[in-house]
Amino acid sequence: MMKNKKIATIALALLLTTAMVAFMPSAVAQKRITPYIYIGAIPNPVHVGDEVLFHVGITLPCAWPQTGWKGLTITLERPDGKTETLGPINTDTTGGTGYLYRPTLVGTYYAQVNFPEQVVEVTTQGVPAGTIINAGVSDKLALIVQEEPLEYWPGIPLPTEYWTRPINSQFREWASISGNWLVGKGYYMDMNCPGNDDAPEAPHVLWAKPLVKGGISALGGGLAGGTIPYDFEYGDAYEGLFGQPVVIGGVLYFNRYKADGGTAVEQEVVAVDLHTGEEIWVRDWNRTRLAFGQVFYWDSYNYHGVFGYLWTTVGTTWHAYEASTGRWAFSIANVPSGTNLYGPKGEILRYNINVAAGWMTKWNSTHVLTQTRVLRYGPLDQAHGSWIREYMGTTLNGTLGIEWNVTIPKGLTEGVPPAAGPATIYLEDRIIGTNFSRAVFAPDVLQVWAISTAPETKGQLIFNVTWPRPRPDTRMHISAASVEDGVFVIVAVETAEKWGFDINTGRLLWGPTEREDYKQAWSYTTGYSWDFIYNGKYFSQGLGGQVFTFDVKTGKLLWKYDFVDNYHEWTFGNNWFVYSAFIADGKLYIYPAEHSPNNPQARGAYMACINIETGEEVWKLNYWGTVWGGKPVIGDSIIAALNEYDMRVYAIGKGPTTTTVSVPETAQPLGTPVLIKGTVMDISPGTQDSSIKLRFPQGVPAVADESMSDWMACVYMQFPRPTDVKGVWVTFDVISPSGEWKHIGGTHTDSSGMYSIPWTPPSEGLWTIVITFPGSESYWPSYAETSVLVTAAPPPPPTPETPQIPTPPDYTPYFIALTIAIIIIALLVVYILISIRKVRKA
Repeated sequence: MMKNKKIATIALALLLTTAMVAFMPSAVAQKRITPYIYIGAIPNPVHVGDEVLFHVGITLPCAWPQTGWKGLTITLERPDGKTETLGPINTDTTGGTGYLYRPTLVGTYYAQVNFPEQVVEVTTQGVPAGTIINAGVSDKLALIVQEEPLEYWPGIPLPTEYWTRPINSQFREWASISGNWLVGKGYYMDMNCPGNDDAPEAPHVLWAKPLVKGGISALGGGLAGGTIPYDFEYGDAYEGLFGQPVVIGGVLYFNRYKADGGTAVEQEVVAVDLHTGEEIWVRDWNRTRLAFGQVFYWDSYNYHGVFGYLWTTVGTTWHAYEASTGRWAFSIANVPSGTNLYGPKGEILRYNINVAAGWMTKWNSTHVLTQTRVLRYGPLDQAHGSWIREYMGTTLNGTLGIEWNVTIPKGLTEGVPPAAGPATIYLEDRIIGTNFSRAVFAPDVLQVWAISTAPETKGQLIFNVTWPRPRPDTRMHISAASVEDGVFVIVAVETAEKWGFDINTGRLLWGPTEREDYKQAWSYTTGYSWDFIYNGKYFSQGLGGQVFTFDVKTGKLLWKYDFVDNYHEWTFGNNWFVYSAFIADGKLYIYPAEHSPNNPQARGAYMACINIETGEEVWKLNYWGTVWGGKPVIGDSIIAALNEYDMRVYAIGKGPTTTTVSVPETAQPLGTPVLIKGTVMDISPGTQDSSIKLRFPQGVPAVADESMSDWMACVYMQFPRPTDVKGVWVTFDVISPSGEWKHIGGTHTDSSGMYSIPWTPPSEGLWTIVITFPGSESYWPSYAETSVLVTAAPPPPPTPETPQIPTPPDYTPYFIALTIAIIIIALLVVYILISIRKVRKA
């Protein structure tokens, strides 16, 4: 990384230097001149053990085709007294260049450039050809090497919130999440999609748009209705809707109309912002159709840049259009037949092999231009420093793209033509051929051979082996191959048994595997589904409705996934047909489809995301794919897929949210509970469509990942609103009047997106309330703040005085005296009565 940064910096400086020198007055021609020799160091000081870039040369540039000054050296005096000589070093045409060195000692180094005597070959800056430049040395440069580390560019972390294009070019780390999609997947292609390290882990829909404005969409797609209880056409019996989708730089490109009619009918290519679903442009390219894309890095001494192209093909003529504008750039005629491969810088390669005649060729799209210039300017002209420039708006001769033509060993055999096979496989550094294919019963003895296409060994035989056919009366087929994993796999079509072979020797490694569902044979004979190898695993899947994943080195079954039809709608079995879309970020994305499906369509099918390490289903979403149209694609970690259930293009990815919070606006006395409430809502671009707004006038609530599948079906497909929707978690924090941050807790939103939290502030002052939705696999995070003023509690009301009540007189003594008197009287009465009774008796 540091090396590239330093070289880029010095290159810019050299270009500026050249521009300045170009305006200097011409020197008087002379037989000998004295050079002005320079040396610089970047950085200086430098941390011990880090690279330093010496900038060396002379101030006089060369004129093309003299490519630079030769044989410079650097004398380096080290802090330990020893001397090193670095070089020899050749400059470029600017007169200078860079040389990397890594000092290992702390202290001061002294560096001096030695320029040897040499001749000016081409007149430059008024110095005539034949002039001798004297030998000389530069001043000594002191290079300080220190123990203290230097500060370097810190890097930019991956985004933690919703992001869009363009991506600032300084954010190089973001390359891991901003991949492109150039051509549909197929046999022997890398099913992994680098640059999508944030591939969807939940089925959240960003937007859903009609495939055709004013066409199928005007009729609604899906169910026709009324007295015709069937669906509008799917375009899946060769017609091919959503054809050849491409993603470059966060833009989705596709053919708007079906393939039928070709150039005899209207054709349009559409560019759509993958993040928002907004149409960017629509182009009619002379009624031709988008075939594939290209992201090509031109890297020369004069110009460095990435070019994005969209290609159409008409016979053997290719037309390149700028991905940014859709404008025609140039064409290539007489392109040879073959399978497209992409080179290390995005150049398009094609190999052709003739086993009978014993030759093999390599065609390179970039070579077409370079050889065109060679014929016009010669091999050393400065025009070679630029890309297409003077050939914009022209048609180049594709026959000039043959980079090499080599002989190969004779005696190799080849099966039926690839259209019925394939019997020949084109990989990144070799071609594998066979004498059998899926089209016909295999011979008794199978032959497999491999020829190298690597630069240093091109045309050499890697292996040529034979193998007795393991099963009688069956077709045999190479189902998958991977140079990186070192294995290719042969399958017996009728039984779906597999055998693994070493891709470097042809030696049998393992097999057979167990037989699979009989419908797997249909997969291998039709070619609509294919096996593949990735990261030490061999994935076998297809019309049998299962995914089998094996250890590619041993053939051991690691896991199996059943693509179950839960509602018994499918007429071919209990599992849906399996089509693999791609692998991204350690996940396999599969979907159901069928050549010329029934109408009305089988119900309840779904796209599924599977963890490739465990076979566990991560998520699923109601979906039916296409066989003849465009398959699901991914770019910028966003999936785009045509759903035949309603004929709309769906974008699946992490969406933006908005969080709100409110509290009473008036001051609250200390000790009074405060009701905090708000919402967390999904504000993805699709939620802004009028059809969604009318159904969700208060907005679309954000929901938990585990509820996402049913919720998205409700929001975008009008399924009934689920009754068990779970909300999202929000956290509750406060900032005290003194500035102290305090975490209080959290809660879940409900199915409407609302939350409410009662809270009693513990002290007076202005409290800031922060509600945060931390995000999920479906959504980017969001937060909201508000504040509440807490005032002193009001004083308690005064206690009313107790009225003075007069003390009543104490009559107790009177009551006692009265009681005694009554008792005495009673006793006297009793005594008198007794005395009277006695008198009478007497």
